[in-house]
Amino acid sequence: MKDTKDPQARLDALRADTERRNPAQPEFHQAVREVLDSLAPVFAVRPELADPSLGLLERIVEPERQILFRVPWQDDHGRIHVNRGYRVEFNSALGPYKGGLRFHPSVDIGVVKFLGFEQIFKNALTGLGIGGGKGGSDFDPHGKSDAEVMRFCQSFMTELYRHIGEHTDVPAGDIGVGGREIGYLFGQYRRITNRWEAGVLTGKGQGWGGSAIRPEATGYGSVLFAAEMLAVRGLGLSGQTAVVSGSGNVAIYTIEKLQQLGANPVTASDSQGYVVDEKGIDLALLRQIKEVERGRVSEYAARRGPSAKYVAGGSVWDVAADVAFPSATQNELGEEAARTLIRNGVKAVSEGANMPTTPEAVRLFQEAGVAFGPGKAANAGGVAVSALEMAQNASRSAWTPARVEEELAEIMRSIHAVSYETAERYGAPGDYVTGANIAGFERVADAMLVQGLI
Repeated sequence: MKDTKDPQARLDALRADTERRNPAQPEFHQAVREVLDSLAPVFAVRPELADPSLGLLERIVEPERQILFRVPWQDDHGRIHVNRGYRVEFNSALGPYKGGLRFHPSVDIGVVKFLGFEQIFKNALTGLGIGGGKGGSDFDPHGKSDAEVMRFCQSFMTELYRHIGEHTDVPAGDIGVGGREIGYLFGQYRRITNRWEAGVLTGKGQGWGGSAIRPEATGYGSVLFAAEMLAVRGLGLSGQTAVVSGSGNVAIYTIEKLQQLGANPVTASDSQGYVVDEKGIDLALLRQIKEVERGRVSEYAARRGPSAKYVAGGSVWDVAADVAFPSATQNELGEEAARTLIRNGVKAVSEGANMPTTPEAVRLFQEAGVAFGPGKAANAGGVAVSALEMAQNASRSAWTPARVEEELAEIMRSIHAVSYETAERYGAPGDYVTGANIAGFERVADAMLVQGLI
């Protein structure tokens, strides 16, 4: 990359160089661009962080380690399949690598790098001493038997185990990796290593080292962050209509916390369409369909009655709401959807998923004065409780649900405060994207500087 002392020129050159060196990885490019676009004000105040001789920026966009491996497994009919496994250990300046495993056909190295890069700054914002990493596979657990999922997980861990550990790299769940998969992965790790090392994986069952509130944490945290954004504006969640995308773990617990705080969530969705329920989502019914029966949201409308309507395809963002929670997957909320939400009077958007809002949509929300909570801040509750699970494992203790939820609420308040205050300090009041990016970057950059060239 061209050596220049002009901070903006360096940022532009680094972005171009990153895209050149990582071709055909659009999600990673997008994540890097979003962070770099926020950093120019930092370098005007702290030029040492942009010093070309230190190469800090070049190091922060390059993973410390990228692991790619094959995962052979046998289905119930005796046929052999081969998937790819990934683990990107991106940055450990603040602590052991921490980030989930995603099992989904869309997973490739670019997706894992985007997620791992986001995780660096998300984890930094929690203040809990964890670095950033991510992993997964293009394996699709949907429609597979428990035995097939077990054999895949055992094969996956047979390679991954040599790269992880409670002081090295601590994976967790993500899309396609829930309690069942974590159980199979942990069992194989224990079998291979002959160690009961509970802190090597988080998202475990509460009966064998897991933490209370971990399944709920990402969804709960997203709602708590939205409540903080609204409170700054003199508003509350009670009585507000909410639109939520997705129907997985994050969406379900987003709906639950919204209902607890007096809001009325009226939607859920999956890859085939969405349901809108004017009376508010019946959470027990949605859980039965999605978590027990592993069915589609279309079945919700059929069983709920006249208050619910299923829309095949279409956009869940067409539903008018006061607050919106994109909780499904990356880039699900685009420019036209943002225009529709703004036209319908949305006051706040809080990202439960990772980078679910496109850059164009983010810009529209900000221009319209909508409070926008980026994923690295708003959905940090999940990894925060994972770190609390690590703390419980280290002390061989189990905290009460009330204590964990209290800790989560305090962490989310702290993340909101540091994002809000950092944005104000750097001349971008109310801009949580800038505030979260800069606050996370400063914490990681300062740690990297004092630890030398590594």
